[in-house]
Parts: sequence; structure tokens; C-alpha cells
Amino acid sequence: QVQLVESGGGLVQAGGSLRLSCAASGRTFSSYAMGWFRQAPGKEREFVATINWSGGNTNYADSVKGRFTISRENGKNTVYLQMNSLKPEDTAVYYCAAQGSSWPWPSFKAHEYGYWGQGTQVTVSS
Repeated sequence: QVQLVESGGGLVQAGGSLRLSCAASGRTFSSYAMGWFRQAPGKEREFVATINWSGGNTNYADSVKGRFTISRENGKNTVYLQMNSLKPEDTAVYYCAAQGSSWPWPSFKAHEYGYWGQGTQVTVSS
């Protein structure tokens, strides 16, 4: 079992940056691949980025590639999402999630993640 709590969201102008954090409870955090998803009003939840258990491999949605960076610190039970060059279309609630062990990495599908945080709002103004 792992519990996830996101933080770091807020309001930022287009072109700005934000860093999201996701703090995990439980001693098994380092065994989970982690992901970030987002959901805009009226839209389905979509994959943003994922990182494997060691942090040595990452994968990104095309829409954020080159602008966002996912990282993790297993000693702090935390995963991060650094978001640069933000655009209004990045506005959404951002969720971190822990991937279920039954699925191979990388996973881009929300149903393959077994644990979710409550989400943090990111709003990018034009």
C-alpha cells in the first residue's frame, strides 16, 4: 500500500514554470514505477510522464516532451514534475500515481496505476 499527496500547483503565466511534488508514504515506494497524469475540465485523464523504480528511465507524452521533466528521490519517498515553458493548454488537475506491479513499464494507461493522489490544480494564464 502507498498513499500519495501532491503539492506545488498554482497559477502561473504562460511561459512560466512550476515544480510539482508527490510525497509517498510506505516503505515500498522505491519498488513502484511512478507516473503523472492530468485532467482538464470536460476531458479524460491523460498520461503526462512516467519514471521507473530506480529513476534511470523516463517517458513523456509528446505534448510535454522537452518542457517537462519527471524525477524521483527514493530516499525522500518523493517524485517530482518540473514543468517549464508552460502553456494555457497545460491547465488541468495533475495527479501522481503508482503503477501496479502486474504491468510492464512504461505504462501510459490510467487503469494500470493502482494508487492515486488527490490531485493539484495547475492553471496557466495567457
